[in-house]
Amino acid sequence: MNEGGREVEPLNAVASVDLERYLGQWYEIARYPNRFERKCDSDVTATYSKRADGKIEVVNACREGNGRIKQSKGYAKVVDRRSRAKLKVTFFWPFFGDYWIVGLDQDYRWAVISEPKRRYLWILSRTPKLDEAVYRGILERVRQLGFDTSRLVMPKQSPV
Repeated sequence: MNEGGREVEPLNAVASVDLERYLGQWYEIARYPNRFERKCDSDVTATYSKRADGKIEVVNACREGNGRIKQSKGYAKVVDRRSRAKLKVTFFWPFFGDYWIVGLDQDYRWAVISEPKRRYLWILSRTPKLDEAVYRGILERVRQLGFDTSRLVMPKQSPV
């Protein structure tokens, strides 16, 4: 695969995810620009909860530039039962997209999400702001995975 004029290895998800620990609210620290978050200027969150059918409810929310809160609801299903790091998510059934956890803090304080072709990238945190040294470390890890970090945009996050 070629990313930004250089060859990169195929993307892998992390070896293992404890989905119970992964559930809850995450704050978007940075992302690649994408059409479905085009107007999301601040307070971007993703909240995951377990459904009775075993799937994961996904609620994405943000504040648009006009101050309006936008919310999208969908669900995810695990497609790699061994690692539980590869999921498929839908907000517009029957269309599903890959949701791969490609970086994860051992204490579940931050996560990096993408998909096999590296078209999308999200850096998520349990808190609205990451320590600068931690963020720089994540950026270095993301670069090593073959991502162009110059493309990242950072929404504003209000303090909790």
